[in-house]
This record gives sequence, structure tokens and C-alpha cells, in this order.
Amino acid sequence: MKWHRWMMVLAVAALWAAGTAASVGSAAETSAGEQAAVAGDKAGAGGQVSADSTRTIALASAIAFVTAVSILGSALAVGKIGAAALGAAAEKPELLTRSLLFVALAEGLAVLGFAVAMLLMAKI
Repeated sequence: MKWHRWMMVLAVAALWAAGTAASVGSAAETSAGEQAAVAGDKAGAGGQVSADSTRTIALASAIAFVTAVSILGSALAVGKIGAAALGAAAEKPELLTRSLLFVALAEGLAVLGFAVAMLLMAKI
């Protein structure tokens, strides 16, 4: 597969991870009576992971995955576009300023990935 297909697969996986983390978070909200029952069970169970820690782990994994995919995708795009921009600027120097716009758009992918990561971080 070409690299852009892999990036689409990784983006879908990142969205799935974020959705899973959100659903785990909504499932983690329980009533006070259920929390007391879980606390009583924990004393004798030993080694069980609570729903809150599972939610935190899922959200942290989603944050890491979304950040990594957006930065890798942006790096690939900037590499390809930057090389093409410098090649075009070598032949026609007046194209350099126009081609830098596309490099900035590719950098925007990393910024958006960072923004999504910060939104997910607010849920932890």
C-alpha cells in the first residue's frame, strides 16, 4: 500500500481509539451505591483495575496515538511538499512564496492533531 493509504488507516484507528476511550469514560460513571459495592469488592479481590483507571489508560492511549499519527502524517506531507517546493523554486524563484503556503497547510495537520490531543486530555 502507498503511504497515504496507511495514513488513512491510522487516522481511522485513531478515531476508533478516541471513540473507545469516550465510551469507556461514559461506562465508568456509576452511582454512589455501585461505587461503594465496587470498593467493598476490591478489598477482597486484590489486583483488580477500577473503571476510572481503565478510562484513564484508554484516554492516554488515544492521546498518544492521535498525536503520533498527526505528527507522522504532517512530517510525511511536509517532506514531500517541501522537496517539490524547492524543486519548483530552483526552476522559477517566484514560485517559492506560493509553494510555502502548501507547506504551512501540511504543518496545520500537526497543530490540529495537537488540538485534538488537548481536548482528549481535558477528559482525563
